[in-house]
Amino acid sequence: MAHYLRQLRPRQWTKNLILFAGIIFAEQLLDGSLLLRAFLGFVAFCAVSSAVYCLNDLSDLDADRRHPTKKHRPLASGAISRGAVVAMGALLLVCGLGGAYVLAPSFALVVLLYFANNVAYSLWLKRVAIVDVVLLATGFVLRAVGSVEVLAVKSLVISPWLLLCTFFLAFFIGAGKRRAELTLLADGASDHRQALAGYSLTFLDHLLTTSVTTAIISYAIYTLAPATQAKFQTHQLVYTVPFVVYGLFRYMYLVYETKQGGNPTDAILHDLPIRIVVVMWVAAVVYILYLA
Repeated sequence: MAHYLRQLRPRQWTKNLILFAGIIFAEQLLDGSLLLRAFLGFVAFCAVSSAVYCLNDLSDLDADRRHPTKKHRPLASGAISRGAVVAMGALLLVCGLGGAYVLAPSFALVVLLYFANNVAYSLWLKRVAIVDVVLLATGFVLRAVGSVEVLAVKSLVISPWLLLCTFFLAFFIGAGKRRAELTLLADGASDHRQALAGYSLTFLDHLLTTSVTTAIISYAIYTLAPATQAKFQTHQLVYTVPFVVYGLFRYMYLVYETKQGGNPTDAILHDLPIRIVVVMWVAAVVYILYLA
């Protein structure tokens, strides 16, 4: 059973914590019914994202078997069969989409778009440089949109500045992942991931610098926007910008100086300074919106 659990990649579920962003920024975190909806939406998204990982492992099977670390994954190592992964992925997809529809049809549409985005990525577009990272970033934007749609409150609207920040933040992490892969695999990089043939370290450095700068500026503008200050009746969100700046630059440090970033989730979860700054950012946002 441990192999099947690993196939679900539960560590990657941390990406779906974005599903709680909607209820936090809607100042409804203390509403038990909405909190339950957000949690169930998180579960549904985790099911569909695990189905996506099953699809991705099936499509990348040969390349994963040649990869120095991915060859140890349950499917690539032969610990579980292709048929088992297909059946598990199909069951997760049906349960996730079904649960999302019960919560809200509009939320189910977002989840379906997320799955379609990943199908296009896994089967075709992951081979195209830049487009592959754009699709990865789009997946995070869909999560952010889903965090609002799952609440089924028509008056809730997510800020376009927050969506823009989410996109460039995810693009930055995706570019860091590609840089780490290119560094690790060297001359054999394109054999593992075809899109890596379209990248160079210099080009990825430019992508990292541009995307991190845009993400920080977008978040800063969001905190200072008149609509944001009018909604929350405070200007104090701008004081959370330093947490975001440090967190992003710390990740850049991991990519450049410690050669991490090939698996962004593991790099972030195992790095104590990033864990601390994320907790501090969440605590600051909750304090400003609910207690200040």
